[in-house]
Amino acid sequence: MSRPGDISGNLLGPDDTLLTAIERMDGVRRKLLVVVDEDRHLLGTLTDGDIRRGLMRRIEMDAAVRQVMNLDPVALRTGGSEAEAVRRLSDRGVQLAPMLDAEERVIGLYPDAIGISATRDTLVVIMAGGRGVRLAPLTQNCPKPMLKVAGRPLLETIIERLRDQGFWRFRLAVNYLAEMIEDHFGDGSAMGIEIRYLREDHPRGTAGALALLEEPLDGPMLVMNGDLLTRMSFSDLIDFHTDLGAQASLCVREHAFQAPHGVAEIEGSRLVSLREKPTFRWQANAGVYCLDPSVLARVPAQGPYDMPELLAALAADGETVGAYPIHEYWLDIGRPPDFENAQTEFGAVFA
Repeated sequence: MSRPGDISGNLLGPDDTLLTAIERMDGVRRKLLVVVDEDRHLLGTLTDGDIRRGLMRRIEMDAAVRQVMNLDPVALRTGGSEAEAVRRLSDRGVQLAPMLDAEERVIGLYPDAIGISATRDTLVVIMAGGRGVRLAPLTQNCPKPMLKVAGRPLLETIIERLRDQGFWRFRLAVNYLAEMIEDHFGDGSAMGIEIRYLREDHPRGTAGALALLEEPLDGPMLVMNGDLLTRMSFSDLIDFHTDLGAQASLCVREHAFQAPHGVAEIEGSRLVSLREKPTFRWQANAGVYCLDPSVLARVPAQGPYDMPELLAALAADGETVGAYPIHEYWLDIGRPPDFENAQTEFGAVFA
């Protein structure tokens, strides 16, 4: 078995914070963090899934990674056979593992290099038919997904990032100035992908265009709004959805707002409590979803229908609806300040 290369960026100490782990995960190519002691002996590992489960348990960002790390990781040793390594990783359902030398010190990761994500047949539906009223006058003669960020259409960046993660089957829901989108992308062959169009004859909301899908589906599909910039792993969302056995999963993003004044709680004419400039936190819908084909039967054939209606109906009927937290960069370009932020942040985030 060959020796792996340098993985200094993948190493953490047990007292490093969850925030440090998130920043480190976002910056490394091989998505496994290895927790070691000062002598580089293996203590545990940390995957993106471990981090997200910690966030869902409401563990604070300044908590030590020892609270969420895997204490029983697969570890390989130099000198072992390639076949044995593959078998052990397959048995545990993992793709990466720390490699140890004779003194049990971490010397790298196996396998040494993970390239572009494997091709996925998952259908990707991008909602690109809205008018973008809040971004007027920018959208007066241009559909919102075609507004240029860093010199090229936002929708092109979205599709390219999905393509680079292995996705190749795209359906674009179009309505407002649809010809501009269709003329730009065509059938997708110039980008090495397949693009077909769901042509809305009237505005259908954030889920209604799914009724226009005619092809049979044998697995979950990705659905997302066409005005998002994110560095999330879409494959990880699909894996989360599948492992949970959900009918639908939505991505959520934590938002916080600090009140500019003290907040008083009043009952009648009496003060119950007074909090000085409290911070309110909530999980916001991030506009990215994973859906099983069975839910398409719930989408009406005509009229507008929004994704929150679909998810609420599923939850009300007792179906499993997963919530997948996004900690990576995410920006919804819905207002002029968001569009300005996209222009200034793009180079640093997506370089």
